[in-house]
Amino acid sequence: MAERYDRAVTIYSPDGHLLQVEYAQEAVRRGSTVMGLCTNNAIVLGVEKRSVGDLQEERMVRKICMLDDHVVMTFAGLTADARILVSRAQVESQSHRLNFEKLVSVEYITRFIAQLKQNYTQSNGRRPFGVSCLVGGFDEDGTPHLFQTEPSGTFHEWRASSTGRSGQPVRDYMEKHADEILASVDEPAAIKHIVRTLMSVSSLNHNQMDVAVLKYKQPLRMIDRQMLADIVRTVRTELEAEAEANRKTPRVG
Repeated sequence: MAERYDRAVTIYSPDGHLLQVEYAQEAVRRGSTVMGLCTNNAIVLGVEKRSVGDLQEERMVRKICMLDDHVVMTFAGLTADARILVSRAQVESQSHRLNFEKLVSVEYITRFIAQLKQNYTQSNGRRPFGVSCLVGGFDEDGTPHLFQTEPSGTFHEWRASSTGRSGQPVRDYMEKHADEILASVDEPAAIKHIVRTLMSVSSLNHNQMDVAVLKYKQPLRMIDRQMLADIVRTVRTELEAEAEANRKTPRVG
């Protein structure tokens, strides 16, 4: 039955679904896990890093991109699609700066990306972008924001969010520890929560993740491997201690 309704993005199925959009969402669910955390003074992003071949240049494999000096984006899904969105958003940011002599707001550039995605769900001869984006940054007054866009063109603002292969388990983990995570007012605690979440859900080590921090009027900073290794070692010790404590706790009933 689905074959009759997925030949064009503009055709609804009888139950009200746009199957091409759902296929694009499936591409996102098969992508690398990415997550973001918005603190009082920083945007912290963590991404699952795919293995790089021995002969491949590692600098070409980046999932964290700057849209402007104050806005950063990461994504899950088709990298080629994301490259187009990044390029269009960068041009829009510079055009806005040239025309209005001020920086784009985080919500403005997120709305621009979402509108571009939505346009590709209403036109024949096109397909939806198979990308979900996390867009974080600061407005002119220094207020931090974190938004997420979906292939359908919807977007929402979050304090912490995730998407990709382990997106839902990561979000469930963050919701379970929401009070602790949202209480992270400083950068080191936020980085530790990002690393701990990725380790707890996806069992990643320090070579399998990238973590970046953006602060107000400061350049994007990638956390170096040695610092990540130290954090991973600390978190692993804490997780082992918690597991041991749980084993020793007597069961009721």
